[in-house]
Amino acid sequence: MNDFDSARLLDPPAFPADRVAGLADRLAALIGSSGDVLLIQAEAVVALEAIAASLGRPGLKAINIVTSPYGVWFGRWLRRAGASVVEIRAEAARPVSARAVAATLDAHPDAKLLAVVYAESASGIRNPIDAILPLARERGLLTVVDAVASLGGHAFAAEAMGADVVAIGPQKALAGPAGISAVAVSERAWSHIDRPDAPHTSTLSLVDQKRLWLDAGRGALPGTPAPLELWALAAALDRVEAEGMDSIVNRHAEAAAAARDGLHALGLTPWVSAVEASHLVTTFAVPADVNTELLLERLRACDPEFSLGVGPGAERLIRLNHTGRRADPAVVHAMISALASALNR
Repeated sequence: MNDFDSARLLDPPAFPADRVAGLADRLAALIGSSGDVLLIQAEAVVALEAIAASLGRPGLKAINIVTSPYGVWFGRWLRRAGASVVEIRAEAARPVSARAVAATLDAHPDAKLLAVVYAESASGIRNPIDAILPLARERGLLTVVDAVASLGGHAFAAEAMGADVVAIGPQKALAGPAGISAVAVSERAWSHIDRPDAPHTSTLSLVDQKRLWLDAGRGALPGTPAPLELWALAAALDRVEAEGMDSIVNRHAEAAAAARDGLHALGLTPWVSAVEASHLVTTFAVPADVNTELLLERLRACDPEFSLGVGPGAERLIRLNHTGRRADPAVVHAMISALASALNR
């Protein structure tokens, strides 16, 4: 970072309006969606809030799976929009079970929507959406998937898996900018979003995006487009397409496997099994006889990307970050070496 000149980021050229639709189409291909992809000029948490604000309404019953703070927030946003929300809460910092989802769906046959986070960077777990989404589709529910921390880290095909609305952020496995995100919307989902009482004239309105951008021919984005973020997204997509999504997914899977092997070699147990684990971060519980704060301090002196887990049940978890460009054997080896040294001290 010593040779980084931030002044070079000033005065960027405008991003060509006729290329914006191409960015959306390229993201649609990565997501595996034949529906519309909307570009949200903000970090992905805004895209998630916009989904909840646009779908939530009085009279809607939603099933919301909570396995991290993001699930908690999504439920709050749905309630704020007037929906009634039934929560499925997994054991703290653990993935939900398909059996629990099936039981809840059976108990609430009047539910119309199911929301789930795929992979959780907060705790390093992964929910079994391959089993969950078919359960919802069999019962006719609209499905919402937070794929921010999974696209590129895990195989994902929205349409084939039965996901109607998908939120993604390019800053994770795709190693792109954090200041722009996207929402994929299926044709079926638009019938729930584009309605007379839909919120409008709002940053959180997907209907505004439809009317002001999609229906207007997908030219310039409404508002004031952020050229830096658009140029950065285009560059990230160039790099992703050059490497190939299969290769990126495999690279993350191999990094996760190496991190797990390293933990086992040090006598530590990964927080969840490989089947239940995210490929973007690997977590372990700090042994009871080890000072968590001191251990983390020593680890971060070697690599600031070591961090504590986030949310209830994850407070004593330490996360090894091998996301994006860090999904590399050399990075994983360095993290395991740093961990070995810190534990020995």
